[in-house]
Amino acid sequence: MTERPLLLLDVDGPLNPFRSRIAGLRGYTTHRMHPADWMAGRDPGSRGARRGLRVRLHPAHGARLLALPFELTWATAWMHQANTMIAPHIGLPGDLPVIEWPELFAADPDGLFWKTRPLIDWAAGRPFAWVDDMITPRDRAWIAAHHPAPALLLTIHPRHGLRERDFATLTRWAAQISGAAR
Repeated sequence: MTERPLLLLDVDGPLNPFRSRIAGLRGYTTHRMHPADWMAGRDPGSRGARRGLRVRLHPAHGARLLALPFELTWATAWMHQANTMIAPHIGLPGDLPVIEWPELFAADPDGLFWKTRPLIDWAAGRPFAWVDDMITPRDRAWIAAHHPAPALLLTIHPRHGLRERDFATLTRWAAQISGAAR
């Protein structure tokens, strides 16, 4: 049996359209959360720390993601907190694999996005779709040159989050590589 391709999923941007100016964006619900990395940069007594980070999530996204022919993996700075803080609000299981970054937000010597190299190591030669709001043309070129399997890099605008067309793109790409593997 062939392994399903990986779906490497970021939180902020794709699932949390944090740049949206519309509070009631298309069925999203607003949550206040206290992720450790975000809290580390706040004065514990400040109003912002007490209120928490505003996170907008769409409760139907979990079912939509689970219906895709992928193996889901968190590829986010939220790391394991995505399983405890994000997953319950969108209907994903709380035990998805998590890419553990060697260093968050580390500068890359070649100007790649800080997630790119560790993400390729995690994929270990498997086909993958990477859904993130920070993918650059440089990342695309580097992955094309250094990853032996098919890879879809799907940039999501952080004002809009995942849209119907993004789910369609993921479904179409998975079908294409599945057909090519036969």
